[in-house]
Amino acid sequence: MKRKYVKEVLIGKEKENFLVKGWVHEIRDLGKVRFLLLRDITGIIQITGHKDKTGEKIFELMKKINRESVVSIKGKAVKNNKAPGGVEILPEELEVIGEADEKLPIDVSDFSKTELPKRLDYRFLDFHRRKVQAIFKIQSEIANSFREHFYNKGFIEMQPPCIISSASEGGTELFPVQYFEKKAFLAQSPQLYKQMLACSMEKVFMITPVWRAEKHNTIRHINEIRQMDIEMAFSGQKEVMKQLEEVVKYIVSQVLKKNKKELELLDIKLKIPKAVYLSYEEAIEKVGGKFGDDFSPEQEKKLCEMHPDCIVFTHSWPSSIKPFYIMPKNQEADAKLSEGFDALYKGVEISSGGQRIHIPKLLTERIRGKGLNPKNFESYINSFKYGAPPHAGWSIGLERLTGIICKQDNIREVTMFPRDRDRLIP
Repeated sequence: MKRKYVKEVLIGKEKENFLVKGWVHEIRDLGKVRFLLLRDITGIIQITGHKDKTGEKIFELMKKINRESVVSIKGKAVKNNKAPGGVEILPEELEVIGEADEKLPIDVSDFSKTELPKRLDYRFLDFHRRKVQAIFKIQSEIANSFREHFYNKGFIEMQPPCIISSASEGGTELFPVQYFEKKAFLAQSPQLYKQMLACSMEKVFMITPVWRAEKHNTIRHINEIRQMDIEMAFSGQKEVMKQLEEVVKYIVSQVLKKNKKELELLDIKLKIPKAVYLSYEEAIEKVGGKFGDDFSPEQEKKLCEMHPDCIVFTHSWPSSIKPFYIMPKNQEADAKLSEGFDALYKGVEISSGGQRIHIPKLLTERIRGKGLNPKNFESYINSFKYGAPPHAGWSIGLERLTGIICKQDNIREVTMFPRDRDRLIP
């Protein structure tokens, strides 16, 4: 007999011989009647045993089964307005497929009181919680919508290398690895590679892991993240900011459409955002900052409060605080402003990007100006010597966007298996 998911049973009619499989979510014993709530990835259904109707062996087993055990149940589905979803199953066969220990190491209820570090120690069990499942169903839809959006726009998906020979963005915050007889590093960004590809294939996107060896320990940072990136030829910061606006709106619309139950479970009221565009100088003045400074977290929040339910773009940033590969205004090495931007959503930075330098001589000057050695970027510089168009792009952190949409302050809540300064397992 083919297994049916809980969702299929709940929307179906009364029927004999339903086979359902899942986890024991809850058990209630009222003496002559016993209830077992069975949970699978689609929902929860009530299994009802009656002392005078259900087989004795099944009725006794319903009392002895430990919570979170995996079971297989065959029986008749009948309507019951008092049951979750309005349907219950009267069991005819019950098999324990995988028995759980009697004492669970963490609380797996919807309102778990277990502290996050311990929950992460037992992450495999934490995934049993419906609220955790809801977060990652939403994250799955975010990634799928991102990919779908750019496939539909004719972008090509690329897979950048995750082992590199030198820093992608300058600095020393990289994890070294031994690569045969050479020293290599885990990639801190796909930046240089997506530029190379955009200069021949024009429009590319990717979802890829990156690593940053920064010794921070905050609720906003981890050391391994997934980035959603694009790069476009024949484009500047304005064109790619518009692409960012459109994809975030599309992602939110798809989550609203496909994750209604998850949003309800997490008590999230979500709206498709609008967009507002400000120059860096306008924005920094609005929040009382000084020209040449980055925005503090408090200033980012303040700026978004001034423009509620908006993606707030701040463009034309000072060249001094943007990476070496961001194009300076008017293609002048000593220009005060650049073609770089940031994007804020619900008080948090979700992206930074801009137009890249495609002129080898200018790129070399900017690398030197940032105190870096052009020899370390020789292959990158050379890639623009044989016909490179103007191009631009950006990156969104998958976990960060998930945290914003799911209203989770700690990024570890929205990372399946977080990697930070202290955590390497599970």
